Amino acid sequence: MEELVNTINGVIWSPALIYLCLGTGLFFTVVTRFVQLRHFREMFRLLLSGKSSDQGISSFQALAVSLSGRVGTGNIAGVAAAIGFGGPGAVFWMWIVAFFGAATAYIESTNAQIYKEEEDGVYRGGPAYYIEKAMGQKWYAWIFAISTILACGVLLPVVQSNGIGDSLVNVFGNGGTVTSFLGDLPLTKVYAATMIVLILGFIIFGGVKRIAHFTQIVVPFMALAYIIIACVIIALHIDILPAIFMSIISDAFTPMAGFGAAIGWGVKRGVYSNEAGQGTGPHAAAAAEVEHPAQQGLVQAFSVYIDTLFVCSATAFMILITKSYNVMPEGSSVLLVQNLAADVVISGPAFTQIAVDSVLSGFGKPFIALALFFFAFTTVLAYYFIAENNVSYINRTIKIPALRFVLKVILMAAVFYGTVAQPSAAWGMGDIGVGLMAWLNIIGIIIIFFMAKPAVKALKDYEAQQKAGVTKFTFDPKSLGIKNADFWEERFAKENSQASKSINKNTAD
Repeated sequence: MEELVNTINGVIWSPALIYLCLGTGLFFTVVTRFVQLRHFREMFRLLLSGKSSDQGISSFQALAVSLSGRVGTGNIAGVAAAIGFGGPGAVFWMWIVAFFGAATAYIESTNAQIYKEEEDGVYRGGPAYYIEKAMGQKWYAWIFAISTILACGVLLPVVQSNGIGDSLVNVFGNGGTVTSFLGDLPLTKVYAATMIVLILGFIIFGGVKRIAHFTQIVVPFMALAYIIIACVIIALHIDILPAIFMSIISDAFTPMAGFGAAIGWGVKRGVYSNEAGQGTGPHAAAAAEVEHPAQQGLVQAFSVYIDTLFVCSATAFMILITKSYNVMPEGSSVLLVQNLAADVVISGPAFTQIAVDSVLSGFGKPFIALALFFFAFTTVLAYYFIAENNVSYINRTIKIPALRFVLKVILMAAVFYGTVAQPSAAWGMGDIGVGLMAWLNIIGIIIIFFMAKPAVKALKDYEAQQKAGVTKFTFDPKSLGIKNADFWEERFAKENSQASKSINKNTAD
């Protein structure tokens, strides 16, 4: 099974996908005139000013839901794996893919807002919706929807729950074993899997609103606590921080783990962590209540910064400053750098736990286990939200009432399996899910750009209204030459009708 997973990954994560992710981010950075820099202040303003409605969640809630998908095991175990397999230089390429990826995140999230729909009193949208409406290719949209249900309902949750199980074993030990059809399983992981599945079931059967309310409280809290601990460790070693930074830069271009290893692992784990281009963020973006589609695109671009430039960098600096890592090229058995015992698992959260524990003795391992629980658990919730959106897309054509229930059961089973599985198998499955979605979504948004340029047109329209100093933004897709944006066409017509009635009433009075 593991050999099959590795073979599939070798095809999906070929150098072509690595450079497609980087090249797409660079391309959209240029065509949006560095939107991620020019509108940084506006991103922050929008983050705090949005309001929710009966149909949609606020910009902050949408950011929290998407961040709960972005900030997860990848920020703790994923960064460790990037350093362990690609060397310190992999961190530099994570930064690069985050900077350029912010422009990609703007494009895909604005597309999601433009082509969203209202269904059963809530907003739905995402790549499947904008692929169908902007590209006019329903078959391609269906392929993406099915792939996303597979990735977010089965493959990706396995990675998140695996991080929780491994971190708890690092704290409490195996606690004995139990024999099952999956082999001999540590009781610690079995207890953890049972607890996670019970809590998960309670929340996902409560609906999208419950997910949004839960994540808007948990995500900022856990990210802040994690970064504070990281800052403490960095401050205690501030004298060697410049040297660490220079080692990241130098190794990015003369990688110790071999040519391409730093770039490959940096981009792979960067995309896995911040999800720019993967097509997951647009689902939360579509659910937001905003005055103009570009507003949510800007908010989602900001989330890439939070994920990689803050949280991932915090992890990387803790690991490198405390020298709590080994470096071994993938497929090799020779350690190029050995600071820890040779049997420390590279693809798990051990590097990060050891890093914190080396400074805050006795505190590091349980703290990282707790942080990882919140990071990973909220990410699993975001994955369910995304998978459910694509179930809704399929149900527009073929009504299968039990499909949502089946999705919930399968997701809970995947989470249980992931918690007790071996890290290498779990990460391999997760990489397939990420790569599959990234290929389909990136090709889709590039084709949509050359066909209609909806996100760029929306950005220019938003900037024109900003320059005019409007107090309430509006969006008229027809005037911009954007077709099939039915939700916004109806909203604009309704707003105009209400404005006309108000003017007539005032004139009569």
